[in-house]
Amino acid sequence: MNKRLITLGFIFLAVAVIAKSLFVIFKNIKIDDFHKAAIIFVIDASASNQKRLPDEIKFVKSLCAVLDPEDAIKILKVSGSSYLIYEGTPADSVEITKSVEAFTKKTTDNSTSYGEGMKKALGYCLTMKKEGYRPSVVVIGDLANQGTLSKQLNWEILPQNVKKVQNYIPELAMMFVFAPPEKLDLAKTKLAPILGETKLVIANEAMVDKSNRRFLKAIGR
Repeated sequence: MNKRLITLGFIFLAVAVIAKSLFVIFKNIKIDDFHKAAIIFVIDASASNQKRLPDEIKFVKSLCAVLDPEDAIKILKVSGSSYLIYEGTPADSVEITKSVEAFTKKTTDNSTSYGEGMKKALGYCLTMKKEGYRPSVVVIGDLANQGTLSKQLNWEILPQNVKKVQNYIPELAMMFVFAPPEKLDLAKTKLAPILGETKLVIANEAMVDKSNRRFLKAIGR
C-alpha cells in the first residue's frame, strides 16, 4: 500500500513538473503576427531608363516571388504620364510579366512623371490600408525629373505628403532602387527623418541584390 502511494506520488509529481514546463514553453512562444502587405510599385519606363528596364523587371518579379500569395501588388508606370498597368496577387508571375512587358515597350519619350505616380501610389496606400493591408511603396528607376513640370517629383513637398499619409499608416515603408547614388542620397536626406532607418530602404545597382531582405524586414516579415 505504501509503495503504491509512493509510486503514485512520484507519478503526480512528474506530471506536475512536465505540465509546468510545457506551460512555461508555450507561454514564451510568440505566434507569428502575419499581416497582409500591399506593395505599390512605381516603375520608370522612359527612354532614359530603358537600358536598366530588363534588370528592373527581373527585380520586380524577384520581390514578388518572396511575398505571400495573400499579399496584393499594384504596378504604376511613370513615363509620359502615370497610370496603373497591373494589380493583383504577387503569385501570378505570368500576368505580371505580360503586363509589364506590354506597357513598358521601348520608347523615345524621355519624359517622366514621378510626382504624379507618387501621388497615386500614396493614394493607393490609403485605400489598401482601409482594406486591411499594410501598404508600402517601391520606386524603381533613375528618379530623373524630365518633361512636364506639374508631373515631376517635388522633393520639398514629398516629405510633407509622406508625413500626412504616415499619420494614417504608421507602419508605412518605402524603397528606392536603381537610382544613381546622388538621387538615393537625396531620398535618404528628405525621407529618413520621417520614415526612420528601418522603414526606408535605398539601393543602387550594386546593392540591389540584398535589398529584398531589407525590404521584407521593413514591412515586418
